[in-house]
Parts: sequence; structure tokens; C-alpha cells
Amino acid sequence: MNFGPSRAKALEKLNHFVENNLSEYSKLRNFDFGPENRSNISCLSPYITHGIINEKEVIQKSLNKFSFSKNEKFIQEVLWRTYWKGWLELRPGVWNDYLIELSKIKEEFKDNQNYLSAIEGKTNIECFNQWVNELKDNNYLHNHSRMWFASIWIFTLELPWQLGAEFFMQHLYDGDAASNTLGWRWVAGIQTQGKHYLASEWNIKKFTNNKFNNFKLKENAPPKVSEKVYPIINQDFYNPQNIENKSLLIFENNLSLEITDFKNNKFIKILLVSNNNENRSIKLSEKVLNFKSKLIEDQKKRLNEKSIDCEIIDISEIKNINVEIVGLYPTIGETLDYLNLNNLKIDFLYRKLDQYSWRYCNKGFFNFKNYIPKIISTFE
Repeated sequence: MNFGPSRAKALEKLNHFVENNLSEYSKLRNFDFGPENRSNISCLSPYITHGIINEKEVIQKSLNKFSFSKNEKFIQEVLWRTYWKGWLELRPGVWNDYLIELSKIKEEFKDNQNYLSAIEGKTNIECFNQWVNELKDNNYLHNHSRMWFASIWIFTLELPWQLGAEFFMQHLYDGDAASNTLGWRWVAGIQTQGKHYLASEWNIKKFTNNKFNNFKLKENAPPKVSEKVYPIINQDFYNPQNIENKSLLIFENNLSLEITDFKNNKFIKILLVSNNNENRSIKLSEKVLNFKSKLIEDQKKRLNEKSIDCEIIDISEIKNINVEIVGLYPTIGETLDYLNLNNLKIDFLYRKLDQYSWRYCNKGFFNFKNYIPKIISTFE
């Protein structure tokens, strides 16, 4: 489990997966063979989350290797994050309410022994404890294990899902507001009302090759209930017409300008924006902050090699910029929260993929996936 913080390492991982392991992905993807063997999954999410490589790039490379029908499950999984982001963009109140609820619950549970035992990996459930340590050590968990983890947290340990979502965000290299928050809501049963995910002993044993034994879970718990309803807020994700000869802000989710839709535009200067813990509601681990910092440095290095004028600034410095700026859209999350809280008005640039895909995020993923061939057809 090595995530080298560079685009070169991301491309190396992508190419290796496509050439050697993509053919078996749909058959083997649900197995968690442990951090020492991740050959059955791509492990690209930390890079996609930060825009080091993007969904379009990954999907096109997979389609150059195999047909859509053979790649369909892999492509669906790549676009889950695109879908979650779009779903949240249409219902921004979900994120706002989550942070409000989290603030209250953190105070209530700060001395709760069950909670403290859970985040320290000292429960009586061996597999859960191992995943806690794996998360802290590797800043990554297999997707199936994330589901098991969240289910155990919510239904067996009976802890608030909001605290579990925070714990993931603190430690995951690929943590983002949409996929993380909505994923935890889905397991709890409030994302799709009344439909929750219950981890079972037999399922964990099967998909870990009987790695864990002698543990008991609550397998008949009812779903959590929320009476909040979030109507869709229709929005226009339009790009401003005049973006030339301005400075460009790049946030931590778009750290490869050379593969964006705006790579050929002429900007006066590129400003790479760092967002540290003092401006975050959810305080990230030092390892996650360091990973982000190195990815930003890698983007600066690549831009400098192309003789593009760029510098790294803290997000708090944006208010001192006295030239015209535009910014690659950071999506709903802590960065956008800071900009809004400080009334920093920025003309955002939206990716074509998001502009096109998010219109299909008004319903569930099963509806969204029907449009995936249409979405792919828009790729150049």
C-alpha cells in the first residue's frame, strides 16, 4: 500500500492495473485480501480525488484495453464519485446539516468510552480493530471493508454515523465530502430512506477468505431514521465567458492543470491553494495533510518545468489578491465553505464531465448508470 504523491506514480499505478489486473476486476473486486495484496482493485481513488488523474483519463485507458461491456463494472465504480458529487451539488443542505450535527454530537461523545475504544481499535471485534489500524497506517481501506466498518460502527457498536464519517475523513487519502458523507448516510439507511446496509459474519468471512473468526454482529438492526427531506436545488454550472489573462486558483481537487479542460487557456499566473486544519471543521491527520501538500508541490514542479508562473498560497491569502482571478471549482466541502464564509466571490470553472453528468444525479445511482454510455460518448 504505497501511494507515491505524484502524477508519475499515479500513472504508473493506472497503467499497471489496466495491463495486469483490469480483466479480473469485476470477478474479484469485492474480495479484501488485505493491504499486502490489492492487485484485484485499482487503488486509484486517492489520485482521482485530488485530480492527479481524472475519471476521463482512467476510463479512456480502460476502454483502450477492453470493450465497454467487459469494462462496465469498473467504469461504474469510477463514476460513483462523480455521481455522489453531483447528488450533493443538487442538495447542498445535506453537507451543511451534517457539519451542524457533527459539532453537536462530538461534544456529547467526547468522553464516551465506546467511541474512544472504536477510534483506538480496542473493541471486542477483531476485524473492526484491524481495519482501524489499517486505516491509520495506510490511509486507505478496501471499499467492501468500508461498508462493513460503517455498518459495525452504526449498528453493532451503536455509534452515530456522523462520527464515523468524520473518522474516515480524518484518515482517508481519498476522503471527499460527497462520497464519504453520502456513503455513510447510505449504510445508515437515511440516504435511501429505509434501505440500510447490514454487515454479516458470513459475508465478511467469505470476502476476506476466512481471515476473521469468532465475532458476532447485530445483523437484524432496523435502519436509522431521518425526517429531513432535501428538495433539489436546480443550478446552472456555467463557465464565465472571459477567462483569459486572469490568474487561476487551483484547489486540492484539481491538481493536474495539464489534463483539465482549461489546459490551453492563457492565465497570467497559477495559484495553488493549500487548506490547512485551522480552516477546516474536520481536522485531518498529519499524514493526510502531508499527502495533499506533496501533491500540490508535485503540480508546482510540473508547471515550473513547462515555464508556467505559479506559486503555492494558503487559502487565507486569497482575500489579499488584487488581480482578477478565476478558480477551478472545488465542489461542496471545506474549501468552498471557507470561500463562502469569508464572502470571497470567485468565478468558477466547471469540468465538462461534471456539467454533463450532474444533470443525471437527481435520482439514484441505478438511474444515473443508465446514462453512463451517453456520458462516455461526450469524451473527446
